[in-house]
Amino acid sequence: MSESEVTVNQVSATNGVTLRSTAEACPPAMTFEQSASGFLELLRRLFSFPAMLGMILVGGVYLNAREFIVDPDCWWHIKTGQLILATHHWPHGDPYSYTVAGHPWLSYEWGGDVVLALFARWGGLRGLEAFLILVAGATLLALYGLATICAKNAKAGFVATIVLIALALPSFSLRPQMLGYLFLILTLIALELFRQGKRGALWFLPILFLVWVNTHGSWIIGLGTVVAYWFAGLFEFQLGNLEVRRWSQPDRVRLSFVFLMSMCALPITPYGIELCTYPFQVASSLPISVANILEWQPMPFQMPGGKFFLALILAFIVLQVIFRFAWRLETLALFLFGTAMAVIHVRFILLFVPFSAPVLAAILARWVPAYNRAKDQFILNAVLMTAASVAMIYYFPSRAMLEDKVAVNFPVGAVAYLDHHDVPGPLLNTYGFGGYLVWARGPQHKVFIDGRSELYEAGGLLNDYLQVLDIKPAGLAVLRFYGIKSLLLDRGEPLVTVLNALPDWQKVYFDNRSVIFVRREPAAPAADSKTSKPAGQE
Repeated sequence: MSESEVTVNQVSATNGVTLRSTAEACPPAMTFEQSASGFLELLRRLFSFPAMLGMILVGGVYLNAREFIVDPDCWWHIKTGQLILATHHWPHGDPYSYTVAGHPWLSYEWGGDVVLALFARWGGLRGLEAFLILVAGATLLALYGLATICAKNAKAGFVATIVLIALALPSFSLRPQMLGYLFLILTLIALELFRQGKRGALWFLPILFLVWVNTHGSWIIGLGTVVAYWFAGLFEFQLGNLEVRRWSQPDRVRLSFVFLMSMCALPITPYGIELCTYPFQVASSLPISVANILEWQPMPFQMPGGKFFLALILAFIVLQVIFRFAWRLETLALFLFGTAMAVIHVRFILLFVPFSAPVLAAILARWVPAYNRAKDQFILNAVLMTAASVAMIYYFPSRAMLEDKVAVNFPVGAVAYLDHHDVPGPLLNTYGFGGYLVWARGPQHKVFIDGRSELYEAGGLLNDYLQVLDIKPAGLAVLRFYGIKSLLLDRGEPLVTVLNALPDWQKVYFDNRSVIFVRREPAAPAADSKTSKPAGQE
């Protein structure tokens, strides 16, 4: 008989204490079979059909990001992040222009600036490309997750994301607003999980808002979303297809507490409470910027994107009339808000997309069959997902490819000319080139204007610049007022044609993207007739 077969539950002859076996005294350790089963279950989740659908979305983002869509503001964001990292100080006055130098200015999106600067330090243009792919991919995966959670149908969530991606992708560019967009979707996911009974998801919101307020001004939309969910749970009634369900007392207390904690996190910035005023400043005191900058214009219904947006809204209306879907108050309110804001300002299509995703996914779930785990082909999914990952790494854009794409959209050649030739200043640059000049030439070479429209409008310059750009009657007087001796312009601007026809200006550089003009020096006055006579003559 082996020792393991000896009965261990016996009575001590001396004290009568019952001795229990080790197996009874301690919980059993996880067996090899259980460990292998848990690992296999993890692999099945990683390579499930819903996960493969997510990989398809990431692949679509990757193909779009290979075009390296760089917003003109990206460059001054990077330079600001580099200055903060180098000096460990946050700017309080304009460091880049000679027109409003020292005017009060805060780095309102300093967190996003620092992140961009770190990726640029790590990998240059390839680092920025990696950032764009990572954030854009995470944003689409979050949108897919939100639609899936709301519809309780991964396939319907995927189809809804595919439909909406056409509206979202044109706005995916290198700017801190990408982080704000991701944070908004994460907020919606947390609130929806909380509504479905997963209460732990709510507690990360105060931390998210702490990061958000230091990253992008869209935090105010996220806070309003929390308020919408809270307010919709104060009542309970049904009005037609509108269903309103009251929060339980504990849930209402939890949501109120998280909202207050999020509010308390907002002043924790390098600028204190002042950073929180930025969204209100943009909304109330920038009429010139709103009237002239493209992203603040109304939805362009004559363009393909505007027509698709209109078709989507009309489809929602028709399907609602026919099938009479039931909606919760917060879902309908956010959908209508996102629609209205996108119509008023095209930049807010980034609000319409996440606010409409739950609506579209719920409608599609009526016809799209749910995911059936029993029919899943995990090995096939794993092969396809692995192949896609390898392909994205292998075909990651080279530095030369990214430099060529930058040269197509920004004055790379003109900056090289400025660096190697004595071009007189002050130099007036076009609005879209200002950020690149800040990044490429540094703060020691001051610009006329860049993408910080709120600064230049407050400083009184933006209106003067538009007088020149739009060739208004006072445009040439503005050039004289600022003592402009050279101009760096986009080659397609109407002002280029005007300057070509004026004898006072000489074109000294041009390429497919930009052109540089220099003011001609006036001819020296003719010598006095008396002094010009040959010596010895009266």
